[in-house]
Amino acid sequence: MPSLRYRRVVVKLSGRAFAGASPFGLDPEAIAYVADELIAARELGVEEAVVVGGGNFFRGNVAEEWGIERAEADNIGMLGTVMNGILLRGVLGHRGLADVRLMTALPMQSMAEPFIRLRALAHLERDRLVLLACGIGQPYVTTDYPAVQRAIELRADAILLAKHGTDGIYDRDPQKDPGALRYDSLGYSDVLERDLRVMDQQAIVLARDHGLPLHVFDFDERGAISAICMGDNRGTYISPATTLVMSQASAIG
Repeated sequence: MPSLRYRRVVVKLSGRAFAGASPFGLDPEAIAYVADELIAARELGVEEAVVVGGGNFFRGNVAEEWGIERAEADNIGMLGTVMNGILLRGVLGHRGLADVRLMTALPMQSMAEPFIRLRALAHLERDRLVLLACGIGQPYVTTDYPAVQRAIELRADAILLAKHGTDGIYDRDPQKDPGALRYDSLGYSDVLERDLRVMDQQAIVLARDHGLPLHVFDFDERGAISAICMGDNRGTYISPATTLVMSQASAIG
């Protein structure tokens, strides 16, 4: 077994991971890629819990467009995370990974287990991959804060924030400005003071208070999860020991 920097991680996947090149919907190739990347890290001995987003189905911030309250929109979004979780569980099983548990913050006994912290820890200790859906079961909360909360609850060594179309945190939008500079590393205070929108600020504060390392990386780069767990700093690294370091990096088209 190779030497690992992180033995247990929480991977945060947005709904975009399931949609491929489209902003909404499902793409079989994209979901197969997600499964393969998770399996590759698992084969190294990494224990994985995956917080699943649902933005490929519905986003809470479009509530006004539909003439509904934000709480209702967020409830629909939580159901989207469950659909993604069920689908990913099925694809992982089809690829030979039987030890997968889908746990939801809202009770859905016929489709998934309720999230119980000690039970989730037991699954991880038994080398089962754990999928986490419904956030924390409350509206007005994105999956950012639940991802950090679950990582702390499950004693994860780090949280890996999978991004699409960017390979880290930049000082400007690299899609609009080719001269944008990427942050190779940051301190928690740098993220908060510069108002860098990598996560909700409440999530950054929670990670800071518990000393939880964060890696913001390009999920479309094959093998990135495995590389980070083995010690390679892909993308932007935030931890109690890191400070602001920038490097010139080309924008991703």
